[in-house]
Amino acid sequence: MDFKEKIVEVTTEIFETMVMVDLTPGEPLAEHVSRFECSMSAIVGFAGFKQGNLAIHTPERVARGLTRDFLGMEVNEINEDVQDAMGELANMLAGSLKPFIASNGERVELSLPSVVHGKEYTLTVVNDADWVMIPFQVSHGDFLVGLELKKQS
Repeated sequence: MDFKEKIVEVTTEIFETMVMVDLTPGEPLAEHVSRFECSMSAIVGFAGFKQGNLAIHTPERVARGLTRDFLGMEVNEINEDVQDAMGELANMLAGSLKPFIASNGERVELSLPSVVHGKEYTLTVVNDADWVMIPFQVSHGDFLVGLELKKQS
């Protein structure tokens, strides 16, 4: 699975045009990250020809900052606005990646976004998956965009 360039491309486009922030992509992580502290993860699932998910993992302060930029409102705590904004960003990224996941016109459906946040949590979404996680840096801090797709048997 070589989605690195496509993830960087769509993340850059969406964050620069919709959130109005400049971001700098890093190199894909060598190890999968599934444990988070004082963070928020927004996840959109893929079903059909390919199964998996797209997720944005952000520290809470980064989620608040991105929400402030995206919605143009002051955000001092994790609330419904932050959850909705992060869910919508994950939805836009998943929607932009969908044509590349279903590259030969196969049917792939998107789930509604799910948002998890807390002081400490672990996410294990797809077992036996190909994955890529790319760090991004914005003025508020760093966040990850991850894609997992179940291996085809």
